Amino acid sequence: MKVKHWRLGVPRALFYYYYAPWWETFLENLGAEVVVSPPTSKEILDLGVGLAVAEACLPVKVYYGHAAWLAPRVEALFVPRLVSVEQKSFICPKLMGLPDMLRAAIKDCPPVIAPTVDLARRPKEGLRAAIRATARALGAGNREALQAAALAGARYREWLARQREGGPYLGNSVPVGNWEQPPLTIGGGAPVDYPLKHGSRPVADTDISLAVGIVGHSYLLYDRYLGMDIPGKVARLGGRVVLPENIDPTLGEAACRQLPKRLYWTLGRKIMGTALHLMEKEEIAGLIHLTAFGCGPDSLVGDLAERYAHRLGKPFLLLTLDEQTGEAGVATRLEAFMDMLSRRRSA
Repeated sequence: MKVKHWRLGVPRALFYYYYAPWWETFLENLGAEVVVSPPTSKEILDLGVGLAVAEACLPVKVYYGHAAWLAPRVEALFVPRLVSVEQKSFICPKLMGLPDMLRAAIKDCPPVIAPTVDLARRPKEGLRAAIRATARALGAGNREALQAAALAGARYREWLARQREGGPYLGNSVPVGNWEQPPLTIGGGAPVDYPLKHGSRPVADTDISLAVGIVGHSYLLYDRYLGMDIPGKVARLGGRVVLPENIDPTLGEAACRQLPKRLYWTLGRKIMGTALHLMEKEEIAGLIHLTAFGCGPDSLVGDLAERYAHRLGKPFLLLTLDEQTGEAGVATRLEAFMDMLSRRRSA
């Protein structure tokens, strides 16, 4: 059976914001027609809230909505079971169970292609096993799978390089950062520069030193509906945004070594490492941590980051979002935080 006749649905949520170029390139080179759900909207959020259990965090609920939107429009869903994406580290258990939860929650759910990705002990062997499992599910052989994986890896590395240069994008080169600001270099990286979003005001010369680090999961930072476009709001308030993807990951890993114990959550360690690295930089005026209510790892990481920020005297704002959060309240808190940073700089 040739996969080129399949319409394969990929939800635009959760780890899509980390691995979209890899997944899309790999699946397309195996012959699949990849259908990505549209950007998050109220319709998709309402779909997910109606299907998910109440205890699920907001990003998981949104994932349900994206999968439900795709279900009647595709022949199969691609929902990898992510256990670990690097050695000696793990992913949230709620994300591990997504394939099973979707099969149980979505009425008339199409087949779910769910290769297990477990790189905790033997990364190379674990990745090859996931690649071959996906290829088998799509009717392709090992040779085709390895060729497609090589192309996917090349595109993924290019994507990561572009992110560190300040131009993150997702699937089919769609821009993610749409905030205009002058180039900024942090942590030895390349200048950070974003294209203009319609209606936003350019940052004035007097705001050049007001650099603000924003940390959090990519599926919050880059999902404009779910994350309320926090980076865009900060830029329009005069801030110069620095995101985790703009920092060399080795710098975050080095910063994490000061912790008394290694964080074994991959994303939590990335967030914590970026926060620690940025709060030690004098040019960073303050830090914002964007998190979702109900996220267990974030409840620890957020508190830990705030404690370290207070020790160093670095202003820190924690923004916790759920499906009931009002945008007006978030905007008011951001305005007050940015105003405080401006007064501190003037003083």
